[in-house]
Amino acid sequence: MHANARSFRLAASAPGVLALGGWLKNTVCAVRGDTAFVSEAIGDLDSSAACVRLEREADRLCATLGSELAIVAHDLHPDFFSTRLALRIADRLGIPALGVQHHHAHVAAVCAEHGVSEAVLGLGMDGVGLGSDGHAWGGELLRVDASGFRRLGHLQPLRLPGGDRAARETWRMGAAALDSLGRNAEIATRFAAQPAAATVAGMLQRDFNCPPTTSLGRLFDAACGLLGVCPLQSFEGQASMALQALAEAHEECGDVAIRRDAYRLGETLDFRPLLALLADGMDANGGAALFHATLAAGLADWVSDAAERHGIRRLACGGGCFLNRLLVRQLAQELHARGIEMLTAQRLSPGDSGLSLGQAWIAVQHLNVQHLNES
Repeated sequence: MHANARSFRLAASAPGVLALGGWLKNTVCAVRGDTAFVSEAIGDLDSSAACVRLEREADRLCATLGSELAIVAHDLHPDFFSTRLALRIADRLGIPALGVQHHHAHVAAVCAEHGVSEAVLGLGMDGVGLGSDGHAWGGELLRVDASGFRRLGHLQPLRLPGGDRAARETWRMGAAALDSLGRNAEIATRFAAQPAAATVAGMLQRDFNCPPTTSLGRLFDAACGLLGVCPLQSFEGQASMALQALAEAHEECGDVAIRRDAYRLGETLDFRPLLALLADGMDANGGAALFHATLAAGLADWVSDAAERHGIRRLACGGGCFLNRLLVRQLAQELHARGIEMLTAQRLSPGDSGLSLGQAWIAVQHLNVQHLNES
């Protein structure tokens, strides 16, 4: 396909497939037979130059696949340039376009890398992705098989005061955490250094411009906001990386206790008791270590419950939160103790650059299921 494309042998084959990825860290994936080819990084589609690169790469792959091209896959978000381009290509060629939910694609990318076609449990954990219900997802427990996915559970939603701005200013997520604990009155004084603190407290009280999200990335930000770690971020993931570094430094100094009373299990996994502990004057290093260890334990218990209910003991973990090596190591240890196999991204990033591979693998399975139903 291309000298610099990375190739992956899939667990099933299909006619030609093209997948156009998401918005951030965009890549394109083409499938011919049982081999998937993932392009070099095209980049974030917030610049006209990146959009032109994507269009040229898509046109090149369309020409390469020719009459074999049977389907074009894309993210569910209607406003992404990659989505609009996929719909244009499908319309021009008279072939179907397949919208793929963001976190389903994250989990499927890991399955594709490992050559897995059987049913798995999946954790899709990242900053944000459009859910099939139209809300902002990012902390999802899924059951994934060849026919699609089922959402088994999600993290307790937190609100985003100011929308996307809350993803850049962790103190806002700290304020959202306090509000969710019934402690709105503390926001203005706790975050007095932030000129908008009283305004944000009022927004949360009135539920004005505070959309909910299940995102684990925003839960990390809430922990950072409460611990005073990186209240204003200069780049994506800055706060969570700083929190990880603090936790690792603390871990080297001794054992970290896990607070199994600091989360509530159910279809919704609720870490508000953990946030309450962080809000009550913990130092940043100890709080960061407690957050990571308790988060891993809570996720493992949640997955273990689902594994028992569904008879599936293999878990695929995708999404940018799994760039956190400490979380991956602690979660793997917890799951191993419960007899659950954990699959993670190996050759591709678990983040958005792997979405196109996941979309392509879902499209391959979709075509095969469709073929079986028609025969």
